[in-house]
Amino acid sequence: MSPQGLPEARERRVRTGGIDLCVAELGDELRPTVVLVHGYPDSKEVWTDVARQLADQWHVVLYDVRGHGRSTAPKPLRGGFTLEKLTDDFLAVADAVSPDRPVHLVGHDWGSVQSWEFATVKRTEGRIASFTSMSGPSLDHFGHWIKQRMTRPTPRRVGQLLGQGAKSWYVYLLHTPVLPELAWRGPLGRRWPRILERLEKVPAGDYPTPSLPDDAAHGAWLYRDNVRTRLSRPRTDAYAHVPVQLITPTGDVFLSEKLYDQLELWAPQLVRRSLPGKHWVPRTRPDRLASWISEFVAANEAAREAGRPVQDSAPAGAYADRFGGQLVLVTGAAGGIGRATAFAFAEAGARVVAVDRDAEGAARTAEMARLIGSPAAWGEAVDVSDEQAMEKLAEKVAAEYGIVDVLVNNAGIGLSGSFLETTSEDWRNVLDVNLWGVIHGCRIFGRQMADRGQGGHIVNTASAAAYQPSRALPAYSTSKAAVLMLSECLRAEFADRSIGVSAICPGIVNTGITAAARFAGADAAEETRLRKRTSRLYGLRNYPPEKVADAVLKAVVRNQAVVPVTPEARGARLLARFSPGALRGIARLKPPL
Repeated sequence: MSPQGLPEARERRVRTGGIDLCVAELGDELRPTVVLVHGYPDSKEVWTDVARQLADQWHVVLYDVRGHGRSTAPKPLRGGFTLEKLTDDFLAVADAVSPDRPVHLVGHDWGSVQSWEFATVKRTEGRIASFTSMSGPSLDHFGHWIKQRMTRPTPRRVGQLLGQGAKSWYVYLLHTPVLPELAWRGPLGRRWPRILERLEKVPAGDYPTPSLPDDAAHGAWLYRDNVRTRLSRPRTDAYAHVPVQLITPTGDVFLSEKLYDQLELWAPQLVRRSLPGKHWVPRTRPDRLASWISEFVAANEAAREAGRPVQDSAPAGAYADRFGGQLVLVTGAAGGIGRATAFAFAEAGARVVAVDRDAEGAARTAEMARLIGSPAAWGEAVDVSDEQAMEKLAEKVAAEYGIVDVLVNNAGIGLSGSFLETTSEDWRNVLDVNLWGVIHGCRIFGRQMADRGQGGHIVNTASAAAYQPSRALPAYSTSKAAVLMLSECLRAEFADRSIGVSAICPGIVNTGITAAARFAGADAAEETRLRKRTSRLYGLRNYPPEKVADAVLKAVVRNQAVVPVTPEARGARLLARFSPGALRGIARLKPPL
């Protein structure tokens, strides 16, 4: 009989501790083995999509934890789910499916909680080659985390403790007698699939399986048998004896990212990755998980065969644990702020799509991004003002690279000159790129983010000119003011979809935009002179685009709304808020050109 949701899998029963475990296998048994351990209230089918993708390269093993799915439950239930007994189960499975070589372990939720036990106790040494953890901390590490904040409280630590306490509300309920069992075998069990679809955006399908009510009722003993005991008396020797990859969903409603502070002390060989998503990422982001798991397994296999410690394959840099492996699309990426931003995300380990009208420039940015540290980068030649071209780009990116996690609408053109000398054609050109290009990007890629349901971030490059009036920049300032207001509106609309929106207002930055800027009313010779003059002034200011790129990454990490970058941009922002009359007075001054 084939496992539910995995008709192509081979099934076997493994006997351990008086119970039978249902084990499913996919892929070539001669290849290294990857064992996937599910959480609560799941069965092994939570891994279906991840397992299928991994099976092309590895021998993949899934098993129903005792009392779940088609594994039998211990009798009595009380005391039958201790971490020690779960470790016995894992070793029995590992010995059955990979008797001669260590396995690569992957755990989600309670699968990760118990896998931390496997990766830190002495009796499993030599049986595990690597461990990938997501959405489930070690109870021992968690216990020490709590004690540290209680014995040495600071306002920040107390806030972290209270925050995680609020996220853990369900743990208290699961400790109550009988109530959880009645709820799961009653209305909660019937409504759970719809709850996951609505709140977590989990796609409908063969998950959860019909065994959910019993799985959830039995699984309550995972908490009752372990949580209070370990949190009150955590082990002091809970050090990982294997390389660990930590994948942290940034939108997890049950676990704070702060839980993993100083995890390096417990896991010396640690690779950190963050993933925009909620708790059930095995169902909502299987492609990204499969890619990271496969990459980590391959790196550890290569190191093991070479007889050396595994090399840290994770990206370096200040934001490596936040953007590693994410897909970032940057428009106007052939030069200036766009290129610097693409490079900054590449250094943080993101996959980068560099978009520009200049095909060669976009390709060069992508090539350099790969050299800097991006695991993959592509150059795409697109005019952002062309709606159909942007639609085709979005279709190609989604089909070949995935859904964009971070969109940076940076493409823009400069236009200077008085209002009366600015033609209708000049206005159309500026608004088509500076405003409509941003609208196209936000609408097309923002829709893909919203449909995926796992959040994301949009960064729109506005300008200090958006709130600083000028007699010399009526068209440019109008386009950027519209971008700023659009960003504020989208930030409000997209908030309940976990999509952040930031407007970056750089100020005077030394980029190539001045060399290509238009000057309304000027003939060719005068325009050339003005371009040189403006470029020289910007060069004397010499504020580097790399600082703007750093501000972009910070804006995404901190989910900032409006970010003036240069000192003059920040000063103008303050004046716009508290003394707008002063800005209007400055606007009357003739620029020194």
